[in-house]
Amino acid sequence: MSKGRVWKYGDDVNTDVIFPGKYTYQPMEPAEMAEHALEDLDPGFAGSVKPGDIIVAGKNFGCGSSREQAATCLKAAGVAAIVAPSFSRIFFRNAINSGLPVIELAQGTDKIETGDEVEINFEAGTLRHKDSEYRFPALPPEVLAILEDGGLIPHVKKVLGTG
Repeated sequence: MSKGRVWKYGDDVNTDVIFPGKYTYQPMEPAEMAEHALEDLDPGFAGSVKPGDIIVAGKNFGCGSSREQAATCLKAAGVAAIVAPSFSRIFFRNAINSGLPVIELAQGTDKIETGDEVEINFEAGTLRHKDSEYRFPALPPEVLAILEDGGLIPHVKKVLGTG
């Protein structure tokens, strides 16, 4: 379950604006990467985002290059989940691998605005916004386990007993 304040963006938010390409080959820790999250789309985001905030976007979120830093910087910035009608498949997988929940919600995102509060129940597959509840396919237990463990690498270490 996650409850948070919304940051709303449109369609086709690509990885170049999520984590600017000019930083791609600069060695950075995730916390430093978070300082540049969405800076080319929303320069105020990195300085104002709070842990637990939720991004709600339009279709095809995370399109563009396959850079993993896009998911990593959002998670490090404290984003609790991203909700959109559709995601780039590579971004979707990178987010899960990073431990960042991504929810494909076919309806309702157009009614949610920046500053609104939403509540997501990942197991039940519901998103509550004001007096409305929207349904999405519940996350499979395997994906929930990866998210609960903080990402794919911590999950594999836990499963193998090496972490």
